[in-house]
Amino acid sequence: MRITGGFWAERQRVNGSVTLWHALGWMDELGWTGNFAAVGNGAGSRERKGREFSDSEVYKITEAMSWEHGRSPDGDLDARIEALTSQIGGAQAADGYLSTAFGRSWQRPRYSDLAWGHELYCVGHLLQAAVARTRNAGAGPLLDIARRAADHVCEVFGPGSAGVCGHPEIETALVELARVTGEQRYLDQAALLVERRGHRTLPEHEFGWSYFNDDVPVRKATVLRGHAVRSLYLACGAVDVAVETGDDDLLAAVVTQFGNTWARRTHITGGMGSRHQDEAFGEDFVLPADRAYSETCASVATVMLAQRLLLATGDNRYADAAERVLHNVIATAIGDDGRSFFYANTLHQRTPAQPPNGGERLDAGGGLRASWFEVSCCLPNIARLLASLSAYLVTADDTGLRLHQYAECDVDTHLADGRPAGLRVRTSYPETGDVAVRVTRSGGEPWSISLRVPGWATGAVLVVDHERRPVAPGDVVLTRNWAVGDEIRLELPMRPRFTWPDPRIDAVRGCVAVERGPLVLCAESVGEHDLDALRVRTGHDPAQAGDGAVVRAVFEAPQDSAWPYGEPSARPGGPVPLQLRPYHRWARRGPSTMRVWLPTT
Repeated sequence: MRITGGFWAERQRVNGSVTLWHALGWMDELGWTGNFAAVGNGAGSRERKGREFSDSEVYKITEAMSWEHGRSPDGDLDARIEALTSQIGGAQAADGYLSTAFGRSWQRPRYSDLAWGHELYCVGHLLQAAVARTRNAGAGPLLDIARRAADHVCEVFGPGSAGVCGHPEIETALVELARVTGEQRYLDQAALLVERRGHRTLPEHEFGWSYFNDDVPVRKATVLRGHAVRSLYLACGAVDVAVETGDDDLLAAVVTQFGNTWARRTHITGGMGSRHQDEAFGEDFVLPADRAYSETCASVATVMLAQRLLLATGDNRYADAAERVLHNVIATAIGDDGRSFFYANTLHQRTPAQPPNGGERLDAGGGLRASWFEVSCCLPNIARLLASLSAYLVTADDTGLRLHQYAECDVDTHLADGRPAGLRVRTSYPETGDVAVRVTRSGGEPWSISLRVPGWATGAVLVVDHERRPVAPGDVVLTRNWAVGDEIRLELPMRPRFTWPDPRIDAVRGCVAVERGPLVLCAESVGEHDLDALRVRTGHDPAQAGDGAVVRAVFEAPQDSAWPYGEPSARPGGPVPLQLRPYHRWARRGPSTMRVWLPTT
């Protein structure tokens, strides 16, 4: 499976040629990669660099490099992976323990701060890096390191322990390692950690136990809550455990949690998180546009969770969710040059942000994309998702192939019974809605090709054998004895449309958004408009303009007064056409103001 062109191929190219090396360069310069050599070469340096979780960023970029090397083999990349592996292995203790932040005579003792120390969280990212390396290059030293670390975790946190990490992540990683190695012990440990969560074993603190997802057991929770990334990673681990153990009740619990969260606690872009202070979900329908946190890492985790639920249930509404997040948060977060990124993704920029000074940013929210943040978890997270993105597009089941995400790609695989199956997908999606699927390999017996019609695509048309027929949102399944050269065309309607919020979302009541296909659009001004004075007229449908739209707008000039409450004082101007652009393109022309939710007249 390979993405060959278009929207995502370009992002993969920039990711592989620029972003990986940019991130690695920062980690080298800041000493995060050097921490492993410092504790592993006997020098005993007491000047460890970075936060307590910086090991995880090295592991994430190693994972991203491993996926990228599998996607596009590169000798320099492979050599750097091997060099990092050697450094990482040199820092591992004889019993398998691995952390550069704890456990030495001048450091805090091992596992002395489970709430905030991130030791198991970091090991989880190590395991995922090893899984990526193994799947793309075969078993080797990194897998050996990971197995020793996992064995140590099983010894220390196995039956008889009540410990959990303040930041979930190792749960899903242990299951991934179990799948690669066939080691039941790792799956059992993951299941133990999922069941332990929610019993308030971690210390209480100002954000509450929900911050750690330690307030309610996973099976009893009905919604995702607390720190968004923690909550989503835990849900990923729970789904993985449920699938591998056949635990339908555990899976049903996460299905309920995701459904309630998607319906009540998710921004229109698919972004998760409304509170900056604790990077957390708000209560139901607390979704202010100008305070949208929508952390990039949370969006990566949302795609991970949606994909797991898709594979576990076969329900393509999870593919719809992944599509929304991919096109409107992931694509937004990374800069065109691959060297800058958003940590948080606001939906309303009130004042033009000033360009960063090129150094390390200490704050996470607002402003333009920055080349690096003090906490730079998001960039290696984007990098590993983009490098592995082809795995999210197409799946095989017992009957054939299912297309979940649309991008130019070539598929060459075998069905469950060993028959060959191949497809070539050609599309300029999401710029247009035309998707052509041609059969390139077929084993001579009937098999199925399934296409996803997104939930927004009312009016879609399927073309087979020159016959056109309307298709409703959902799955379109075609089963026949396919011949090489057979072609299916799906035509998705891409006309812009108004979208109104649930009236319970107080922060955007009286506003409207505009979407086109999977893309959320926005109004952006680099000085030509005062977007605070904007009002949109919804009596006429938005008109298409390239990959954006044009709406009818008026600008009501507010009148200053000594007290900002009283009778309406704004004076409306005449109607003017207002150009809207895809949200993922905002802040690429310099300092600007922007809003997704547009007040109506």
